[in-house]
Amino acid sequence: MFGSADPASGTERLVVAAETKLTDTAALAALRETVQERVVALLGMPADDVVLSVDRIVLKTSSGKVRRAASRELYEQGMGSMAVSAPRAVWMQIMRLVLAGAFPQLRRSARAFFGWLEGVWSLALFCLFAGPVWLAVAVSPAPTFSWRFCGAAARLWLRLSGVDLNVRGLEYLSNDPCVLVANHASYLDGIVLVAALPWRHGSGWRFVAKRELRDNFFARVYLERLGCDFVERFEFQRSVADAERLHDSVVAGHSPIFFPEGTFTRVPGLAAFRMGAFLVAARNGIPVLPAALAGTRDVLRDGHWLPRRGRLTVTLGEPILPEGSDWRAAVQLRNAARAAILRDCGEGDLQA
Repeated sequence: MFGSADPASGTERLVVAAETKLTDTAALAALRETVQERVVALLGMPADDVVLSVDRIVLKTSSGKVRRAASRELYEQGMGSMAVSAPRAVWMQIMRLVLAGAFPQLRRSARAFFGWLEGVWSLALFCLFAGPVWLAVAVSPAPTFSWRFCGAAARLWLRLSGVDLNVRGLEYLSNDPCVLVANHASYLDGIVLVAALPWRHGSGWRFVAKRELRDNFFARVYLERLGCDFVERFEFQRSVADAERLHDSVVAGHSPIFFPEGTFTRVPGLAAFRMGAFLVAARNGIPVLPAALAGTRDVLRDGHWLPRRGRLTVTLGEPILPEGSDWRAAVQLRNAARAAILRDCGEGDLQA
């Protein structure tokens, strides 16, 4: 029993709702009269409406207490105008339960299937682009053409794959040499940087990559033509020759690109930075340019080959000048650059 607002009269209607297994019209009429008699005996007035139904219309809590407010809401949504229906067959009830559970699963399966189709489309496009791009880079006369051509191809591939690329902080770029450091979260990171960074006259970009990539003919030709310095994981104690080569590259006016984490995993978060990039910057007295990549791990996670739609952001931070040329200055550069990348990469700190 509960009260329900009556917009026509501006008062409340007294409503009695009850659940019954009766379906015969005469039996229901008799039951309704009995209910009205009890209401008059208790309140001295009849109920405005008596609703009898084989459905669950008297809502209760888990402990069995009647939820009057919820029952009133159900009534006001149309329960009062519903005719008492016959009990549904068991097979119909089972079918309703099965369908109720199946629809959410079907929606999830449909989303997964269309996501898989989008990934296959993106991978097929990449394979379609890979041959012509590699050939164009292999025969290109200079890294300038290779970088610009690869950048245009990368932007087109991302756009056709449903990946939105947003680049911030381009005002911090200049034609002077610098050391660019970026977080590493996906195989997409190099492609994204090529798509995001314009080629600069007098200070071309050069990736710093592990020496093992030289063992692969296609990777070696592509990276050498694009502009790349190969190092032994860039550990100065083990590779003095590599350090000297990078020094000569910077003196020649090139700007090396480092992923100071060294590698990436499926686990989100910014890992520890190795010191190589910051020693190069400190030794040569050139600034470190932090670049925070956000979204690449979501679009192509480690262990997966099918990219997903998503939004990528490359945020270039303000250049950080070294305060000296020794180890202490390099450590300061590392800490400042890592803090800037951590602020904009959208992931947590694995060192925390």
